[in-house]
Amino acid sequence: MLKLKFMTIIFVGLLLAACTQEGTEDTPKHAGEEQAALQSANKWLTLVDEGKYRKSWNEAASLFKNALPKDKWIETLGGIRPPLGKVLQRNVKTKDYKTSLHGAPDGEYVVIQFQTRFEYKASAIETVTPSKEKDGSWRVSGYYIK
Repeated sequence: MLKLKFMTIIFVGLLLAACTQEGTEDTPKHAGEEQAALQSANKWLTLVDEGKYRKSWNEAASLFKNALPKDKWIETLGGIRPPLGKVLQRNVKTKDYKTSLHGAPDGEYVVIQFQTRFEYKASAIETVTPSKEKDGSWRVSGYYIK
């Protein structure tokens, strides 16, 4: 069962947080978008860190919601995050504005990688991919822990 949960996280991560160089744009030109996406990612990660998985799904991008039903997200994340323990430290490692990701529709995305230290896992890379919604808001469309 844990393997299935992990594979679901990987699927969402691969689908929406692909870190290919397709559509990569000049960072200074898109600094405002990157900052807005980072703020959105941090708010969303706070929900996940607090175990508010249902609310994290509710606050996610429509692309995320269409890819993974709410109950499946809650079940999957509930099996993966608690064993890691509390977040002790999280720092932005990279953030890349993109207009194209493998397996996702063209749009505006920021692929953010965090170097994260959990209570029971000393080093992890969390990849969070906010996308710009039709209403102009940035919402998380992909999440992956490695």
